[in-house]
Order: sequence, then C-alpha cells, then structure tokens
Amino acid sequence: MLLLLGLCLGLPLCAGSLEEGRSWGDTSEPVGLRVPRQLRLLQRLKTKPLMTEFSVKSTIISRYAFTTVSCRMLNRASEDQEIGFQMQIPASAFITNFTMLIGDQVYQGEITEKAKRNGDKVKEKRNKTTEDYGEKGTETFRASVVIPSKDKAAFLLSYEELLQRRLGKYEHVISVRPQQLVGRLTVEVSILEKSGIASLEVLPLHNSRQKGSRRGEDDSGLPPSTVVNQNETFAQVIFKPSVVQQAKIAQNGILGDFIIRYDVNREQSIGDIQVLNGYFVHYFAPKDLPPLPKNVVFVLDSSASMVGTKLRQTKDALFTILHDLRPQDHFNVIGFSNRIKVWKDHLVSVTPENIRDGKVYIHHMSPTGGTDINGALQGAIRLLNNYVSNNDIQDRSVSLIIFLTDGKPTAGETNTLKILNNTKEATRGQICIFTIGIGSDVDFRLLEKLSLENCGLTRRVHDEDDAGSQLIGFYDEIRTPLLSDIRIDYPPSLVEQATRTLFPNYFNGSEIIIAGKLVDRKMDQLHVEVTASNSKKFVILKTDVPVGPQKVGSDATGSSRPKGDGKEDPNHLERLWSYLTTKELLSAWLQSDDEQEKERLRQKAQDLAVNYRFLTPFTSMKLKKSLQMENLEDTLGMSAATGPETVMQSLRGTDLQPGLGLKKPHNPRIKVSKTSVDGDPHFVVDFPLSQLTVCFNIDGEPGDILRLVSDHVDSGVTVNGELIGAPAPPHGHKKQRTYFRTITILVNKPERSYLEITPSRVILDGGDRLILPCNQSVVVGSRGLEVSVSANTSVTVTIQGTIAFVILIHLYKKPAPYQRNHLGFYISNSKGLSSNCHGLLGQFLNQDARLTEDPAGLSKNLTNRPFSKADERSETVLEVKGHQVPVVWKQRRIYNGEEQIDCWFANNNAAKLIDGEYKDYLASHPFDSETMFGLGTSRGL
Repeated sequence: MLLLLGLCLGLPLCAGSLEEGRSWGDTSEPVGLRVPRQLRLLQRLKTKPLMTEFSVKSTIISRYAFTTVSCRMLNRASEDQEIGFQMQIPASAFITNFTMLIGDQVYQGEITEKAKRNGDKVKEKRNKTTEDYGEKGTETFRASVVIPSKDKAAFLLSYEELLQRRLGKYEHVISVRPQQLVGRLTVEVSILEKSGIASLEVLPLHNSRQKGSRRGEDDSGLPPSTVVNQNETFAQVIFKPSVVQQAKIAQNGILGDFIIRYDVNREQSIGDIQVLNGYFVHYFAPKDLPPLPKNVVFVLDSSASMVGTKLRQTKDALFTILHDLRPQDHFNVIGFSNRIKVWKDHLVSVTPENIRDGKVYIHHMSPTGGTDINGALQGAIRLLNNYVSNNDIQDRSVSLIIFLTDGKPTAGETNTLKILNNTKEATRGQICIFTIGIGSDVDFRLLEKLSLENCGLTRRVHDEDDAGSQLIGFYDEIRTPLLSDIRIDYPPSLVEQATRTLFPNYFNGSEIIIAGKLVDRKMDQLHVEVTASNSKKFVILKTDVPVGPQKVGSDATGSSRPKGDGKEDPNHLERLWSYLTTKELLSAWLQSDDEQEKERLRQKAQDLAVNYRFLTPFTSMKLKKSLQMENLEDTLGMSAATGPETVMQSLRGTDLQPGLGLKKPHNPRIKVSKTSVDGDPHFVVDFPLSQLTVCFNIDGEPGDILRLVSDHVDSGVTVNGELIGAPAPPHGHKKQRTYFRTITILVNKPERSYLEITPSRVILDGGDRLILPCNQSVVVGSRGLEVSVSANTSVTVTIQGTIAFVILIHLYKKPAPYQRNHLGFYISNSKGLSSNCHGLLGQFLNQDARLTEDPAGLSKNLTNRPFSKADERSETVLEVKGHQVPVVWKQRRIYNGEEQIDCWFANNNAAKLIDGEYKDYLASHPFDSETMFGLGTSRGL
C-alpha cells in the first residue's frame, strides 16, 4: 500500500514563531501541467472521500490542555484514492502523537531526534502555510494516505498546550473545519480547576483566521446544539451539531473556531500552588493592586506600504488607545519611514490638551518612503531613557515601546543582527518592546526576537483583518501594569529544575506560571517567597504550602497520552513542567548568539522533548507500522474510532492528590456471581456452600422502586431499582412486563456519594456532580469509590475494594413493542456487606439453604443436571432462614452472556421465600435508605 505522509508543522516557541530553527522542507511550489477541460470535469465528478466522523475531545486540568482529534474517512470510489487529513492547532501547542489506521493496519507516530543538517546550523525552510494565521497563531498539521477502493481510514492526532491568561480569561480554541458536512461531529471539552471556576463562556463560532479584538465581538449566543454542564470546580461543554445545523453554519464544512473562555477563583495573594507526585506548579496572578504608571512610546510605520486601510485603521486604534491612558502615564508618538518623525522631543503627561495634539499629529501622518526600523527603535529608546534619567520620579514606573510595522528594514541599518544588538544594548533590560507585524511581507522573525530579548510580546495581523481592533486588543493586555521586578524564590535544597523565576513586569489580567521538581517527595511543606515592586513600595509575600500525601500515578487525563519515562504514566503537573521547560529552552536557544551555548540548549531541549514525546523544531515524527487493529486499544489505550476517553471530574473535596485515575475498562464479558436481578425482572440467588441456586420473580408495577440491597447502618450501602412498564408479548400469560430502567446506589461511608445509573448515562454526585455517558468507556475513582463504564455493555461500581456491583446494560436497536432498554443488577463481591444486610437480594447474602424433601433421583448439585418437563413440575421444599418454601426445578438464562443456569424456583412472587411482603420492599424515592426490617427482624413483620 502506498503511504504518503505530509507534515506541515511549525511550532512557535513563545508569543510568535521560532523561525530560525525551522526545517520543514522546501517551500517551492510544484509547476503543474495544464489539464484539459474535459479531464477537469471528470475529476470533479469523481466520488469524493466521505468523512463519517470528526471528533475532538479536550481535557483541561489546571490550565493544561490535552486534546485528541479523531477522524474517520471512507473511500467510496471504485479505485484507490488519496485521502487527506488536516487540522489547525494552536501555535503554542506540542503535538504528542499521530496514528493512522488503514484497513486493519496501524501506523503509529514515534517522536525521535531530528538529525542536524549542514553542520551545526539549521536552515529555515518553513512552509508558508504554517505562517498564515492570526493573533495567537495556529499551525496546520497535514497528512495524506492512499487507500484502496471501498476501504476506510482513521486519523488520530493528540496535542498539549498550557493555556495563557489574557485580559482575565483563559481561552481554549478548537478548530472545527472538517471541510465537509459530517454525520457524526462532536467537540467535547472538560475542565477541572481545583481552585474553582469563577466564570465560563462559550463564544459564537469564529471563522476568520484572526481571533479579533476582545472588544465589540458579536454576541449571537451559543453555537447550535451546545450543552454546558458546570459546577464549582468542573465544567463540561459538548458541541454536537446535526448535519442540518452544520449546513446552516457553512455548506463547505468549515464551521470555524470553537472557543471557550473561563477564569478561576483566586483566594490568596501569593497565588495558587499545587503539588503532585514530586512536581509543583505556582500560578501567580495578584489583583486589587494600584496600577504602575506607564512611560510609553507608540512607534508607527508610516512607509509607503502602509497606504490605505492599514494606516487608517491603525490611526483609529491609536486614537482609542490615547483616550485610555491614565493621568499618571506619560507618552510620545513616533512615525517612521526612511525618516524618523518624532512628535515631541520628550515624553508628555496625559492631559486633554496633549491627547488632542497627539491625535492631530497622528491624523496628519502620510505614507511615504522606506522602513528604518533601527532608527525608529533607537529614537524611542532615547526618549524613554532621557525621561527616566532627567526626572525625579518618586513612583516606580514601567517603560514600554509599542512598535507596529508591515515590512522589513529597507532604510538605515538593514542588518537584522545589528538591529537586535543595537536595541539590546540601548534598552539595558529596562525597557520592554511589544511588536505587531502586519501582513505577509513583514520580517516576523525580527519582531519576535526583538520582543523576546526585551521582555515583550509579539503579535501577527493580516491585511484582510481588522488591524485596528488587533492593536487595541494587544494594548488591552498591557495597559495596566501592577508589579515590576518580580522575583519568586523557593528553597534551593527542596526545589530543583524550576522554570523561570524572574519577571520584569506583571500586567493585570495575565498570569505568571512557575513549575519545578521537588527534591524530596516526603516533605511536609514548601516555603514560597515573592518580592516585587508596586507603585510606591516593595511587596513581599511569604507562605508555607502544605504538601500532603502524594499518591503516585494519580492522573485524570486519560491513559492514552504520552508517557514521560516509559515506565510510569506522569501526572498533569509533570507534563506541565516538561512543556514549560521545553518552551523556555527553545526560547533561550533562539536568543543565544553563542554557538556552543546554542548547541547545549538544543541538545537539552531535544532530550526533554523526546522523553516526553513533544514534536518540536529539534524532534521529528516517524510513522511505523506497529500492530494489528485488534491490539490497538490495549497498546494505545484509546479507541480507534474516537481517540482517548478522557475523565475529568472532581469528587468531594476536589483534591487532585487522592486523584482520579483512568484505567482499563472491565472486559465486556462480565464474569460475576449468579446472585442478580435482570430481565422481567427475574431474581437469582446463589448459595455456594450448599451448591444451590434459587430463583424467583417479582411482578411489580411501573414506577415502583424496589429495595435490592439495604445495609445503610453498617457498610453504608443502599441499592434501589426503579421499574418501567411495557406491554406483554402476544399470546403470553402476563398482562404486562416490567424492567429496571434505573439503579440507584447510595454510599454513605467514608463520604456520602450518590449514583444514578440508566442505560444511557451514569450520574455521580459526591459533592460535585459528574455525568458519564454509557456509550464511552471510562473509569473514575476517588476515596475508595470507583465507577467503571464499559461502553454500551456494563457499569461496575466498586466500594472500598470489598463490595462490587455490576450493572449490565441491555440495548435494543429495533425493540419490539414489549421490549425496553433496561438494566440488570449483579452482585460481584459482597464481602464488605454486613450480616445485617437486607433487601430483596441482600437478605440472602450471608445465608445458606438446603432441600428438605428431594424428589427421587435429583441431586442437590444442579450444575450439569439434565431434566425433563416432568421434573420441572416436580415440587420439593427448600429451607432457608427457617422458612419452608415449596420450589420447582427450572432452567433460567442469566444475562451475563456466559451461561444458562438451573435453579429451584419459588412461585407466587416469592411470598414464602422473602421476609415480609412485596410492599415492604417499596422505597419512597430512589435514594431511600430506610427499611422495614431491623436487626433480627422475623419474617412477616
């Protein structure tokens, strides 16, 4: 089979793109031959590949996002056909896995070291398509494969990213552009934030390449079919549009960006510090501080290339920004082409007159000449340095340059390395430069390095987009500096390999993130000290963070994501630390001019990326034919159809340290005890000591809630089942059928939890509400309670390791009038239930039974005993719990898919078998834990 793989990957390092270190292949366009018109028509009429499923599942734990994209394609043509897959991913993300399935063959991606080319230098041959995206940037991943006629292919892509806080919100963007209408299209995002979710919003679908300004966005409500479930610490957002809903958005299947914005609660001024399995992360985002004064110079490109819309929009944006300056700020404006035009020879204070004059100066700027980037920067730096040195500034202030251009240096100094060195020498680390590049002709690599080397950020704007709103949105992020000269210290004897701990500024609405490794996992507390400068004082914050017991392997991200050392599935904090460390190494490599230092940084970044399976400029991905389809799930821990199942919930306490682990679901072929109730409903009780099996029926009414297991006082467990009705089959002896449509389990120890199970979903309420669909295989557990869902097959509930219930799910594709989707309840392990346990099933768990009158020729061991119809009607007496119960021998199928059993059947609704009467087992509500039978209660009370 011919396998074609094209990866168009450009993973930038910080706010912009790492271009010096790219080597993504030749960017030259192939020269195509002219195709005759008739042939072009035939090509258009060829059957296109059909996308049968497009699914994106994203799990965000403490701002760190794990995303898996899965896509299924079908070649409907009568000949082999090339099928392509492409996905836009955030520029800051690292791809961690890619897998292709063609027929029964699996091709899995492997992250390896990338061989250097041309000695020690890595030349840039970056594909243009990876540059052409907006403000925050996206990169396009592409793969293609030739598959045989009528065959199928599936693509699985996984990537990870750390969400950055901007304007007080984290933003998670998922590209939904399948290029055609899809029968099954799903986007599912789960968010777990230990500190609590303060706000959450789902934006309308956004279909331009640019994210746009935060101001004035069209608020047309949620995307169609979007469902949001949220509590204090957990949120789940599902977008599942039908084909009709997709067509109303876009006939071509390019729906746009699905965007979620949220923020978290912040209690302590020193920040949120989380520790898990020897790693920690510190989120620092103080609030309610007075803003620092700004000294800002706006540097605007007014060369000839800015003519038209670009310059007009930029002027309008600057008018808005000038009005937003605070009275304590100082500012100036520079327009540059091949000449540097400075408005004033010094910074001026913010007054109505100065704002008016500044707007007049900007209004009269006209596009002409070339682009002297070096001269404009040097002029702005001189203005700021002179202001700081010549003025007795009592308040501490922040010096900023906001630099906007659409081109490359064409006048004055044009050597980019000299421009960078000149700028770095002039700023002396005291001035931050924020750059904005407009259009496709801009030297974005130069702007990126200018910002990286001078404590700033960079953004990319496209000609066809609203450049003015982009400038305003960018300015909004840095308009309110709250702290400067921030230093965060941890005891060096306790912390190793911490990420960056020195920061020049903190802007309101952003966040500082530090991650590190702990030397000793058994330490009791971690000392943290933050020092910074505010407007008129130094700020010193200290605290000791308790480090509780750390359960190794606790994680909630899904077993399919990459492993760190190949031995242990790392927790999300370890992934976050490795991600942040890799980003900082790549950024340092980009800034370094020393060849030996660059090589050391390259090797260190490469080793870390290979270890944690990050696709970076220093690693590559190779596809290997790995295994057959039937082994894929065990090997990758994911479904070939939908990618990894993600479990993202917080039970009571929302503490990640006891943790929620994703484990392998139980085998659908459940092997459990015969003690059960299933079907119409048919009860089966197994007495293993005497090797007897007893069965009986309960003819209840629809809506009745039956007590199945009642042990609330001792083990704290109660199980009830609610009946649903259905017509009886024709020519039957029954008037109606009843099935269990809901099983409810109340667990009162060690903490109170409620479980409600139906054929379609599991609701777990342990302080926080969790909804698990039954068509997906997941396992979630905390503090001794584990719930395992095997897709469309069963739900297994394990309590403290000593009690286990299996609820079988019975689904009908085309049910007859007398059939209903229903549940069966099986007791797999009852060791933890007490001797006082009661209920229709529970009362028999610690009992034994014997036959007092055995029909001639029948053995008490009925395991392999054949019988005749005459035998079936032979009556004998069963003695259990002192009751004398007439029984007959029957054969009954139990619904675990394993066997058909023989049993002694008690007639008449088990009237003489069970304690009391049928009505004594009716509960008033699904979680009713009261019982009519106390300790030692005799039959009939």
